[in-house]
This record gives sequence, C-alpha cells and structure tokens, in this order.
Amino acid sequence: MPIQRRLPKRGFNNIFRTEYAIVNIRDLHKMRSGSTVNLATLLKQGLIKASDTKVKILGDGELTKKFTVEVDKVSKSAQQKIESAGGSVVS
Repeated sequence: MPIQRRLPKRGFNNIFRTEYAIVNIRDLHKMRSGSTVNLATLLKQGLIKASDTKVKILGDGELTKKFTVEVDKVSKSAQQKIESAGGSVVS
C-alpha cells in the first residue's frame, strides 16, 4: 500500500467554518418577477434542501426579472446583476 494511504491525514480543520447553500442567478428564473427571494421561498421552489443552512447568491448566469433578495450573503457580481435588472438587495 502507498505511503500516503498508510499515514494519517494531518492539517487544519476549522471547526468554526460557516457552510452556505449556494444559489446562482440563473436558478432564480423559476420564480415570479417582483417576488421576494428568501430562505422560505427558496425552500418552496426546491432550490435549497435544508432550512437550517445559510444562503449565498452567486452571480453565475443572466437575470431578466426583478427581485427583492433577503439572504445571508450576496456576491458583488450577483448584487450588480440584481440591481441592474431593477431589483434590490436587503442586508
């Protein structure tokens, strides 16, 4: 057996790391225009699995509808795309 399989894994594992459920801009086209994007609506649409996670919106894709986004984190590119489509990001 190779040496790297015989030795234990070593290194740093951050126990305080925050896990986010990732939702891309292209996934929001399933929702109605003018609606609010939050944890409850993302669960209802099936875009995230668990209700106890935090949500982060990423800017992959194009957005043509306007939304009010109320999630834990939003990337800069996603925020620019949401605001250019006429929506808003609430912190």
